Amino acid sequence: MRILSIASGSSGNCLCIVTGQATILIDAGVSAKKIVEGLTMYGIDPESIDAILITHEHSDHIAGLPVFLRKYRIRVYGTHETLQAVINANHGKPLPAELFRSITPGVVLQVKDAEVSACYTSHDAAKSVAYGIRSHGRYFAMATDLGCYDGSIVEHLSGADAVLIESNYDRDMLLVGPYPYHLKKRILGAYGHLSNDDCGSLMVSVLHRSLKHIILAHLSKDNNYPELALASAQAVLRKNWRYTEPCPQIMVAKRDVPSEEIDL
Repeated sequence: MRILSIASGSSGNCLCIVTGQATILIDAGVSAKKIVEGLTMYGIDPESIDAILITHEHSDHIAGLPVFLRKYRIRVYGTHETLQAVINANHGKPLPAELFRSITPGVVLQVKDAEVSACYTSHDAAKSVAYGIRSHGRYFAMATDLGCYDGSIVEHLSGADAVLIESNYDRDMLLVGPYPYHLKKRILGAYGHLSNDDCGSLMVSVLHRSLKHIILAHLSKDNNYPELALASAQAVLRKNWRYTEPCPQIMVAKRDVPSEEIDL
């Protein structure tokens, strides 16, 4: 399984997972041009994509979708509420609704040799979800854009060979930064985003001896630094790793350019 982050951050998100047979995009929140350029850099033909999974309808997760779908006729999956919100967000411009397919968390979606699962997230969106992909004995799970987490999120991430977890902001940077009060309140709230500290707590809940990779994702441009998020996660990992196996590798997904490939 290949894990390929084309972009990750408050300004746009797009992730590609390649199994033995399936090529799957999670979100299309950067321009279609950037998606194609990122795929090409990884040696992937956009025509080979089998499915696009949408976590929710905010622009940093769907901005490139309309243009991408005009060129590439690929099925798009999300909750019924999310897909309706995606259509509404296109301001009356037509989208190929025949390509849209609703998913239900708890029901596995089969995409060639990949089993796709979904879990609801706590975010100010229309029934947003996180995704997991299982194939040939490997499991990758992601969770971003959630103001808090519960047992269902922990279960969703548990047992994965690699996890991608939101580490959106440093609390002190957010509190003293230039954002207006209402935006700070939204980010800090139960339907906002996870801080570096929240990410560390969630990470501890899903550590296990076979976990190989931890990807920190969706960092804020204004309220975090990659070095700060990485140092915070590494400190938590050193304190809480209880196994004889080597610690998982931690990396920060890059905001505007493709990140290093992870192979499971």
